[in-house]
Amino acid sequence: MDTSEAGLTARAAPEVTALYAEHALGLVRLAVLLVGDRPSAEDIVQDAFLGLYRRWERLTDTSAPLAYLRVSVVNGCRTTLRRRTRSRSAGNFTERPAESAEAAALLSAEQRSVAGALRRLPERQREALVLRYYLDLSEAEIAAAMGISRGTVKSATSRALAAVGRTLREGS
Repeated sequence: MDTSEAGLTARAAPEVTALYAEHALGLVRLAVLLVGDRPSAEDIVQDAFLGLYRRWERLTDTSAPLAYLRVSVVNGCRTTLRRRTRSRSAGNFTERPAESAEAAALLSAEQRSVAGALRRLPERQREALVLRYYLDLSEAEIAAAMGISRGTVKSATSRALAAVGRTLREGS
């Protein structure tokens, strides 16, 4: 390792480690809501932190690394979902990893219904709802994380809420 790499490691490691300790669990939960299973979510979050670590010196705004991580996690979830879709359309009908019995037992029937309704939403609507109501992000923060306009965030959130409401009413 040359001296410049050692300097990067010395500067990035404590910052990224502190971010990981504080935000990894919340980001895993976010990813679980988007992709539907914990193993994939954990992989996505680990990749996001690794990417942050590798790019630490090139970040233009190191005061907002959590925003960078959110964008990375959302993009990683999109990639995972695209791969699943391509795999299914190519005739590889492997199911996504099953939820553990312990995880299922921890969710109430109502929570399972809401999670099921979320999984049925189109990707953009699901992302908008999860970022808004799970992470409590503002419209501007959601727009930045998803790479869309604030108006698109508003319409996606509105449509998603209506669709979840319909799904829950039909299920009861």
